[in-house]
Amino acid sequence: MGKITEAMAQMIASQQCFHATVSPEGVPDIGPKRSTRVLDENTLMFNEGTGGQTYRNLLAGSMVATAVVDREVMDGYRFLSRAELVTEGPLYEEAAAFSIAGGRPAPKAIVLLHVQKVFTLKAGPQAGQELE
Repeated sequence: MGKITEAMAQMIASQQCFHATVSPEGVPDIGPKRSTRVLDENTLMFNEGTGGQTYRNLLAGSMVATAVVDREVMDGYRFLSRAELVTEGPLYEEAAAFSIAGGRPAPKAIVLLHVQKVFTLKAGPQAGQELE
């Protein structure tokens, strides 16, 4: 299981994350999610507000690849995760309040990304290598 370090968490908090999924037919999709944040050392999360292609792919069971890069320092990470959709309960209510406070409607779901593997996107010869 991949572990989210403090350095990774800081980058996620300060940079745009992009999430890639795939449809059952094998068609890839990628999109930014401003609400991406760290839940704990093994879990990322974001609010799914649009119910678009990413959401449909997740409903169909797609794995998720999340990329975050800080271009200023030429460093970044790719997280490979299993998704869990949460549509009720305390975590959902907290996330809905987060969206509403930001001027957006309550999300369709909260997406928990249970990180399986982490790869470096740091420029240079180690680019793409799995981190332990």
